[in-house]
Amino acid sequence: MAGSDGGSAVDSPLLSVRNLSVSYSTPSGPLRAVEDVSLEIAPGETLGLAGETGCGKSTIALSIVGLLDGGHIESGKILFEGRSLPDSGEAAWRKIRGSKIGLVFQDARGSLNPVLTVGQHFEEALRAHRQMTRRQWRDHASKLLAEVGVPEPAFVLRRYSHELSGGTCQRVGIALAICHHPSLLIADEPTSALDPTIQAQIITLLMQMKHRLGLALLFIGHDLPLIYGIADRVAVMYGARIVESGPAREVLSAPAHPYTRGLLQCVPDLSRAPGGQRLEPIPGSPPISLRLLQGCSFAPRCGIAEERCYSETPEPTPVSETHWAACIKAR
Repeated sequence: MAGSDGGSAVDSPLLSVRNLSVSYSTPSGPLRAVEDVSLEIAPGETLGLAGETGCGKSTIALSIVGLLDGGHIESGKILFEGRSLPDSGEAAWRKIRGSKIGLVFQDARGSLNPVLTVGQHFEEALRAHRQMTRRQWRDHASKLLAEVGVPEPAFVLRRYSHELSGGTCQRVGIALAICHHPSLLIADEPTSALDPTIQAQIITLLMQMKHRLGLALLFIGHDLPLIYGIADRVAVMYGARIVESGPAREVLSAPAHPYTRGLLQCVPDLSRAPGGQRLEPIPGSPPISLRLLQGCSFAPRCGIAEERCYSETPEPTPVSETHWAACIKAR
């Protein structure tokens, strides 16, 4: 049952990731970034994928769209609309990348080619999947930029990324990701490099686009309260594995894994008066291993770990019909 998306209520998944393991080549040997991960997303659903930096969240996103740079899918399946993408080859990924699956990157400015104008980015993206004249793609690009709240679209189309603010770059990135009305949008920590005011605007924009276009959304981040507010279900990652999964309201109001509880204890409750709460940091550092360790990867940082936690790899334990946690003490 390891790696199971156990508890998921997805009946007809748009995306199904099954027992995915991914590694990167390093001078010291292969680095396992994702281990036996399974998840599913139904049409129109929002799944929040949460965890600390380096746990493997972005690697999952890049695996889904076939953009692993130096990475290798060792085992597992990625099924989109019932079709196995890795088995279908690069041509299949090129066909669905952008047209059916859109990707919003964490570093919006860094994801844009600095020697291309915004207009040239749209020309390249739109003509990759459609036959369009210059007038047609420019009109469509201007409309998209207006829809995502970019003022003076005609002016912005002539600009380079370094001439735009971070918030505008992120709006451009969202417009590029939805330019073909994909059925799945992957947002990989889309607000982490922005100030709080712009973060709120970008989240509102993403949810507006999701509902207006009927998109399924895979939202990747580390801010659990934010994920709680936008996601239908949540999967929590630690040390290359998913350690807890279930309905967002249930997982985040009654977390069953000590890591999930630790993440929530690190977040201030803004509804309480300053000084009226005590934040509890998770001791130690996330694991960076060149091989899979025996036992629970969170055991060295866990305050309730037992001796067997260091020798037994925990299987997903049902907490409810739709909620599970990979912990021997899951409740």
